[in-house]
Amino acid sequence: MKIVFLNDGIYEYATDAPSAVGGAERQMWLLARGLAAAGWGARVGVRNGLSLKERVFIQGVEFVGIGQKQFLWAWYRFIVSERPDWWYWRCASHLLGPVVAIAKLSGVRTIFSVCFDSDVNIRHALFRRSRWWPLYALGLLCTDRIFVQHEKQLLFLPARLRAKACLVPSITTESKMVKPHWLRGQYVAWVAMFWKSKRPDLLVEIARKAAETSFVVCGGPTAAAPGYGEKMAGTLRTLPNVEYRGQVAPDEARRVIANAALFLSTSDEEGFPNTFLQAWAAGTPVITLKVDPDHVVERYGLGKISSTVDQAIRDLRTLLDSEQEREAIASRARKHVAKNHSAPAVIRIFESGTRGVNHKFGVQSRPAHPL
Repeated sequence: MKIVFLNDGIYEYATDAPSAVGGAERQMWLLARGLAAAGWGARVGVRNGLSLKERVFIQGVEFVGIGQKQFLWAWYRFIVSERPDWWYWRCASHLLGPVVAIAKLSGVRTIFSVCFDSDVNIRHALFRRSRWWPLYALGLLCTDRIFVQHEKQLLFLPARLRAKACLVPSITTESKMVKPHWLRGQYVAWVAMFWKSKRPDLLVEIARKAAETSFVVCGGPTAAAPGYGEKMAGTLRTLPNVEYRGQVAPDEARRVIANAALFLSTSDEEGFPNTFLQAWAAGTPVITLKVDPDHVVERYGLGKISSTVDQAIRDLRTLLDSEQEREAIASRARKHVAKNHSAPAVIRIFESGTRGVNHKFGVQSRPAHPL
């Protein structure tokens, strides 16, 4: 089988560029790498970073320069030249409609993978060009497969689309060397871009109220929220118990999480956070105010659900004072990731999904509804 991706962010993650950001892009890189290891031909079209027709192999994945002009035409030429079995697209975009149309013209099947929970709320899924949602809706209607990350996304997907939907877990890499908690720094890690939905303002409030607790923060402003991110960064720099590192390369962000006593999430909305998986793979307990996909944190004891700022502060203090409890959570978290989110486990489910088998519910997908 052969699969193609079109996203420059995958190349940035593959080369560990400091500019590499985004959970969707990281997931596509890990997926492409996992598929290549399982014998798939994985190709990634790159507009920036490679010259036209330049080819580079990184960990079994082939990156191909497609040129920077007339991107829809460049995508079509890339698809026609590569002749893949599948084209994979992740995250809501008005471009999904043109992507699926190009694929159908080329005789290529398509997979759309849900990223944020809001992706299944079709009229309100788009962060940019929100009025163009009909193009996104058309892409969902005509795509061959829809992959979701957890049951809630499947349940909130419009009923007519569920027949071709499949639950495929997010993927992560297992940490080979896990630092025991007695050797770790007594700090709390927070890693995210400064989107409003990530609620860095709550991080600021927690850090101010928990002045005796140390925080290491990685992330930075984004053009999607001009002024907001800069304000948050400026405030964090003034707090004496916060070490603000700004936007860092992916490897440094992983090290910050892996060496932390705890990982804190203040987000209002996610899909299945990459940072949770990174934390659990490294044996770092998660404290989350709101996000808990399929209640896995609560059900499997992978951290704490705090709900409020004051409860989060109490939970931080309790776990920072209990190295033994943190080690117990770390053990459960690593086992959970190995069973449910390792590359072999996810690729097996992914391959079942391409055959139309719904992993979670064991049903055969019916043909997509016609336009």
